[in-house]
Amino acid sequence: MASKNPPKPKPRKEEARSGANEGEGNKTADRHYREATREFVNSPRGREEIERAGDVNASEERDIEQAEEEAKRRAREHDPQEVRDRH
Repeated sequence: MASKNPPKPKPRKEEARSGANEGEGNKTADRHYREATREFVNSPRGREEIERAGDVNASEERDIEQAEEEAKRRAREHDPQEVRDRH
């Protein structure tokens, strides 16, 4: 005699997880991000943005150099809020 409730096909992994919390290291979100990034990089706009990356004018160059020097000065100074274990 045939069963009244035939077995249901097993859902694919992606379908089984839809709506489920994947926790830390969400593989679905990672895959979507990587696909979107790949599409952007390979698009005409993406190639244009990559080509222009790093192009700065003289004013921006001075600002960058000043920021670097300030960061170096701060790195050499002792942070008064830092607590060091002297043992």
